[in-house]
Amino acid sequence: QMPGTARHDREMAIQAKRNLSKTTDPVERLRLQCLARGSAGIKGLGRVFRIMDDDNSRTLDFKEFVKGLNDYAMMIDKEEAQEIFRIFDKDGSGTIDFDEFLVTLRPPMSKARKEIIMQAFRKLDKTGDGVITIEDLRGVYNAKHHPKYQNGDWTEDQVFRAFLDNFDSPYDKDGKVTTEEFMNYYAGVSASIDTDVYFIIMMKNAWKL
Repeated sequence: QMPGTARHDREMAIQAKRNLSKTTDPVERLRLQCLARGSAGIKGLGRVFRIMDDDNSRTLDFKEFVKGLNDYAMMIDKEEAQEIFRIFDKDGSGTIDFDEFLVTLRPPMSKARKEIIMQAFRKLDKTGDGVITIEDLRGVYNAKHHPKYQNGDWTEDQVFRAFLDNFDSPYDKDGKVTTEEFMNYYAGVSASIDTDVYFIIMMKNAWKL
């Protein structure tokens, strides 16, 4: 477990619920509803859309979009859904690109925050191929301090796998963490931290950067 992550997650969820009552911007409302479920909230919605994308076009029409929101139990009325859809359907084609949608839904982050997140990613990505795997972690992360390793419940690899699963898409755990997944995860954590300075200190401490 990464230091402070669970706590930030709780704080973020509470804050998102609080802000929901204040905002009228439909995209922001949807973002906050996702964040109210924790850092993985936005990834979870992405997962719902991926399941619905039968033809692998990575696009959604309005009907699929609304069905996805309903399946994910988002409280959103039809007018609001239409407004959000229009914002993302820039060319008026009647479909939206859901990768673009998820990136926009992600809480915005300053350049400084993105840079420190990428620094942590690069430190973990020993092989430098843009994906963090168990192999990478062997070189940077000591499993022997983990309580479940110490009491014999888990092997070293199981400790690494549990660690990677934190960042992985919740229903699509493949033991590999991409830059995108890592960024999405920290966009969630970042949303609960007001100042860049504090976010950067937290990342430096957590990853010994």
